[in-house]
Amino acid sequence: MKLSHILALGTFLIGILSAQKVGFVDSQSLLERMPEYKAAEQEIERLTQQWQKEIDDIYARVERLFQQYREQEPLMSPEMKRRKQEEIETEERKARELQRKRFGPNGDLFKQREEKMKPILDRLQQAIQSAAQEKKFSIVIDRSAGGVLLYGESAYDLTDAVAAKLGIR
Repeated sequence: MKLSHILALGTFLIGILSAQKVGFVDSQSLLERMPEYKAAEQEIERLTQQWQKEIDDIYARVERLFQQYREQEPLMSPEMKRRKQEEIETEERKARELQRKRFGPNGDLFKQREEKMKPILDRLQQAIQSAAQEKKFSIVIDRSAGGVLLYGESAYDLTDAVAAKLGIR
């Protein structure tokens, strides 16, 4: 009795799965062809370089202070040494804090990337969904998102249809 139930369930599931039409897209290729994605990437790169320069400037100041300290140390009183060391430590702390603020897990870079990319990714997602519905695909796999797609017939590739929806070549 149990075997017949299992066979019936297996047959039912195979029928459901075979009714699914699966397609794929190369979202990375689509993103790289979107002008707004390129502009956002350039802006993020510009901000990254600007922020890194701010941090590098502080570290350069720390290095200068440390060199001055080493040169003048023999002539300094213990109190002057302590103050100079505190000044150096304060500048180092500033650099580390700025680095965390700009590049930390929830830092400015993360926020900027999220702010600039979200509308672009939403637009891409809508185009994928629209193309999939139009061509009656139930499931769409992204071949560039780490999913391994070793082979896919071009009839199931929605990349060009999505590109058309986005108005890109």
